[in-house]
Amino acid sequence: IARFEKAMANLLAVVPTVDSVDDLLTEEDEARFVQAFREVIRIKNVLDCFTQFDFEDLPIDEQTFADYRSKYLDLYDKVRSEREKEKVSILDDIDFEVELISRDKINVSYIIALLQNMKDAKPADQARQRKSIMDILDSEAQLRSKKDLIEKFIAQHFPNIPTGDDVGDTFESYWSEEKLKALQALSAEEGLDPDGLERVIGQYLFTEKTPMRDDVIAIMSDRPKLKERSSVASRVISKIKQFVETFIDGVD
Repeated sequence: IARFEKAMANLLAVVPTVDSVDDLLTEEDEARFVQAFREVIRIKNVLDCFTQFDFEDLPIDEQTFADYRSKYLDLYDKVRSEREKEKVSILDDIDFEVELISRDKINVSYIIALLQNMKDAKPADQARQRKSIMDILDSEAQLRSKKDLIEKFIAQHFPNIPTGDDVGDTFESYWSEEKLKALQALSAEEGLDPDGLERVIGQYLFTEKTPMRDDVIAIMSDRPKLKERSSVASRVISKIKQFVETFIDGVD
């Protein structure tokens, strides 16, 4: 507990409140926040191993911790986006260690189970349960890439599911449709052979190794100039990884 209190003191020295994260002016300040909160996460994960652990023993409540975690993930998303645009940032050199804040049980199947409970709940309870689900989507690392799609499902499809019907069946159909649309969009945007793209993704899933640049270039309908191949292949590989992270990882 003493180590956690020290780590929290360091965090609060950088960002006294959750909202103050938005007021950080420089990347150096953002880096200090990332490093400070990362240490808080590390120590909390150690405390989680003890059955007697309770937030009441800590100098931060569970909701505030979740709010800081959401800001941390916002910065992680920002850095990833800028990497794809090939912008240079000092935050590129910082390991966010997002695996530290991913909980195995919090996946898409877990969200579907919550939605099923929400569908079967009384109207008065549904608003509270919906807010809880939205909070989870904001704070869970492995759901961030899926957040917009899940929110779209809740807004456009969930209300039309009859009470008593299986939410999972409707969601599975929705997810398959969205996955196909995303695959077709990626193929069209980058001029990739659809069958070849599926083959590269399948190999990536099987080997768990980043696709080779030559394999990606080989499925392009128009091969880029030699000096452009490295950057173009890297961009496509990044999109393939994003597709897998969104539609496949953490779904079951």
